[in-house]
Amino acid sequence: MHRTHPNWRLLASLATVALLFLAPGHVAAAADDASKVVARVNGQSITEADMDMARNEIGSDLANLPPEVQRRALAEYLIDNMLFAEAAEHAKLAQTPEFENQMRYLRRRVLRERYFEQSLKSKVGEDEARKIYNARVAELKPEDEFAARHILVDSEKKAKQLRAKIMAGADFAEVAKENSTDPGSKANGGLLGYFTKGQMVPEFEAAVVKMQKGEVSEPVKTAFGWHIIKLEDRRRKPPPSFEDVKDTIMASLVVRLAQEQAAAMRQKAKLEYVDEGIKKQVDEQAKKEAEAPKPAAPGAAPAPEAPPKE
Repeated sequence: MHRTHPNWRLLASLATVALLFLAPGHVAAAADDASKVVARVNGQSITEADMDMARNEIGSDLANLPPEVQRRALAEYLIDNMLFAEAAEHAKLAQTPEFENQMRYLRRRVLRERYFEQSLKSKVGEDEARKIYNARVAELKPEDEFAARHILVDSEKKAKQLRAKIMAGADFAEVAKENSTDPGSKANGGLLGYFTKGQMVPEFEAAVVKMQKGEVSEPVKTAFGWHIIKLEDRRRKPPPSFEDVKDTIMASLVVRLAQEQAAAMRQKAKLEYVDEGIKKQVDEQAKKEAEAPKPAAPGAAPAPEAPPKE
């Protein structure tokens, strides 16, 4: 028998399960609707509950399809699934040791996932997530962001000619559409959208941070060519909304709770590593943890120093 702390592989597994259950996605059918029959195969029913489970399994592969096509694809998947399952039953594949081993594994996996859903997720509240959000927002350093248009050309002479045209009254966006060589922004009149420091090449950024809203720069040279820049806006970057990050925070709280609970359960469990290779790794990890210096308790006096050698 050997007892040790939870290892990182277990915690990674717990984290994965938590994130899967907390990721935004389809909401499961209500209890009243779960038993509603969608189709029948040789007299056996496919229900809305089956559709929900199939959606959790393959829904991401169907994300680009219209909702009604997604629903049809799920139903067809379940029909094929049932037909192949019937064929496997007739071939007596359910009576093999391989099938029994896989079913035993899957049962444990489903029970683990249900425990996450029913026992862990239910203990994490939105109020706790909001407290963490507020604390993180309070720690954010103020940061400016800029919205700009630009025209990219291959020579300073061309850049000066186009700037003179704009300063004489030509519309910047129209001049960009007609002359810019930047394929990513040309069609939008050179619009780059909002960006913060560190997202643009240094020469471009240095020019932008000195500009005022509505100002058009002198030609700016970068590795891409010559730019004429118009600053459309500058503002203090707003923090992400609570709704944007709520699921991520809630998931992290579930993972933390799972780690704590896994550690507690492992302390009570009889763990025996029979495989010699795994046992050796576990023993080495336990030894390192035992030899690592322990942090001093709060308020504890520092350990006395050894007297100097004569």
